[in-house]
Amino acid sequence: MRVEDKGPEDEMSKAVEPKSLELASDAGIRELYEAHVPALRAFLLRLTWGDWHRAEDILQETLMRAWRHPEARAESAGWSRPWLFTVARRIAIDQARASQVRPSELGDHRLDDRPDPDDRIEEAIDREEVRAALLSMPDRFRDVLIEVYFQDRSVPEAAEILGVPEGTIKSRTFYALRALRAALLERGFMNQAE
Repeated sequence: MRVEDKGPEDEMSKAVEPKSLELASDAGIRELYEAHVPALRAFLLRLTWGDWHRAEDILQETLMRAWRHPEARAESAGWSRPWLFTVARRIAIDQARASQVRPSELGDHRLDDRPDPDDRIEEAIDREEVRAALLSMPDRFRDVLIEVYFQDRSVPEAAEILGVPEGTIKSRTFYALRALRAALLERGFMNQAE
């Protein structure tokens, strides 16, 4: 039961409330809940692939919008089921799109596998491993990687220094990187997943 208070606080809250809230009485909300929530919940569970919590969140948002918007009421003073389902579907779509925009969160369990970047000993070991892997590669691959990556030369500059066409530099760089990766894997320097 609702107690009517005519104090200044009540007058202020009435001035802020939109007119649509007046249309949604307690009985109207109860009718909305009893008549449409079971069907809406089943619909939303299908839309969310059985995620009960997401379905409930969308359901609550749908009911709040119905409460705030007079167009949710049909001419017969009942609630418009097509309006409710459309709003619920659009909220679900908005949530799905928003979740695709956010980057996925990863746990920090893989951080323990990584060495400290400031560790000079690890850096020296890495440098020696890469150097040994480079020395095990054929000259044509090693020369291209040294020119492009270690000497920081562009493809045309590396082509001029090595005396081969630019296309050859590009293809040798591709195959040299694959060979370097294979050599590092063979030496046990990298995990297969990296």
